[in-house]
Parts: sequence; structure tokens; C-alpha cells
Amino acid sequence: MSLVKLLLYAGGLVLAGLVVSLASFWLAVRPPRLAIPERPADYRLPVENVTILAKDGTRLAGWFVPRPGAPAIVLLHGYPAEKADLLPLATALAPEFATLLVDQRYFGDSEGRATTLGYRERGDLERMLDFLEARGAKPVGVFGFSLGGAVALLTAAEDARVRAVAAYAPFSDLRALGHEMYGWMWLARYPFVLAIRLWSRLFFGADITRPSPAETAARLTVPVLLVHSRGDEQIAFRHAERLQAALAGNRQAELEFMERGRHGELPRDFGARLARFFRGALGSMQERRGRGEPSQGAPSQK
Repeated sequence: MSLVKLLLYAGGLVLAGLVVSLASFWLAVRPPRLAIPERPADYRLPVENVTILAKDGTRLAGWFVPRPGAPAIVLLHGYPAEKADLLPLATALAPEFATLLVDQRYFGDSEGRATTLGYRERGDLERMLDFLEARGAKPVGVFGFSLGGAVALLTAAEDARVRAVAAYAPFSDLRALGHEMYGWMWLARYPFVLAIRLWSRLFFGADITRPSPAETAARLTVPVLLVHSRGDEQIAFRHAERLQAALAGNRQAELEFMERGRHGELPRDFGARLARFFRGALGSMQERRGRGEPSQGAPSQK
């Protein structure tokens, strides 16, 4: 084979790889949405339909259960679901907490041309905190499942209004998750994931894999509950191990690792467990505020 033919062949492979990586990127940020048919009325949960305006003007659809004088909880669903997926948890939390469920951008009834897998969702969560602040609901804890858990960990390191985080099966590093997803490509997975990150720079103006939840979790001092199953088939347990290492310096971190359970398979008593965690975490914050002691948390960068 002549040098010219070899170069043409190599160029064709590179071009094909770029095309496939673009298609993979676009499918990742515009996946088929998972529709959840349940509604609050099915759980006898009285809600206010609310709209939260994101920093870029995207309208986010939410359900709010007010509870004057009580702490507040934000519930963030996973990928590619919607807020209705967390109605069972909202039902368990609402008797004690003001509860806000929001469709993350692109999903459910919210606007948005694409999900950014945590990049713009951090700012979206800050706008949810603004909403709760305007309604007088504080202190605030955040529960997130999968992508929602990653968003909670990312935001808590940037906004001191997040006083507690519970994360169920979050990824620790989006770049590492990409390497795992394309593991069948062997060594080619590394330039392939790099190409996907370059597409994110082109379309979103940033590498959406940075910072990683593991990097931001290492800076947290607020109470954190990390829950993961060793049998999770979508977010491998090694992500929990990375986050465990990142949280090693946080004396208020709690870890619950289950031997069995698929991705999204919640224990039957998980709602009650979540309520206990937030009751202890946010209740202790209120007691410290009553004693005039400073709150612990990351400095706000808003």
C-alpha cells in the first residue's frame, strides 16, 4: 500500500470516528425521554405547579409542596426520567419538609434543547434554591438520583445554601463513565471519549465532564448520605468507591452500600431512611442557627 493510500485510509478512519463520536454525543445529550405516567393526585399529594426560570431563560417545570416553617428538600430525578419518578419519595418527605420536585432541563415538562449532564444543571439547581429562598423555605437539603445526585454534589460545593446532600447511585466522574460505556472499543475508547468532550466544547462552550462530582465532593463539609448498590448495572460500584475516598475527610458523611439491587431499585424503607437523614442534618443546622453558631459549608460563589 502506497503512502498516499495509507494516509487516505487513516484519514477516512479519523473522519468516521468523528462522525460516530458526534452521533454518540448527540444521543447522550438528547436521549429518548422516559415518560412516567404517575401524577401527584395518584399519591394524594397536594402540589403547586411552579415554573422556575433558569439563567439562560429555560423554563423548568416543578411541583412544590409548601410547609411553612419547615426545612425544604429538592428532589432531582435521574437520566432520562422526570420528576414524577420521585413521587413516592416526595410522599414520604412531604409530611415533614417543604418539598420541591423539578424536571431537569430537556426532560419531562421542562424546556431545553438538550441535557448537559450536570454542566448547566448546577445553575438550574441554584435557581431552585432562589425559589425556595423567596418562599422562606430553609434550610435546604437536596436529594438526587443518578444524574440528580451528581448535580447535587457539584452544586453543594459552589452554593452554601445546600446544607445537606443525599445522593443515590451518582457517577463520580463523567469522563470515567464514558470510558466504561465504550470499554468494548479497547484503547480506542480514550480518543473517542476525547472527541465527545471536544463536541461538548463546540456545542456548550465547555468540557462538561469538569469538574467531576468526586472533585467537588472532596470539598464538602456538610452532611452527605451516599447510597449505592454493588450490583448496579449502569453506574458501576467503583464510582461509589471513588466518592467514598473523596468524602474521607468529611466527618458528616454517611455511606450505605447494598450487596444487591439494580440501578434505581430503592429499598422499601428508603423514604423513611431519607427522612431520618434530613431530619438529623437540617434539624441540627436549625439548632446551630438558634445558638448563633456559624453554619458549615462551602463558600458561595454565586
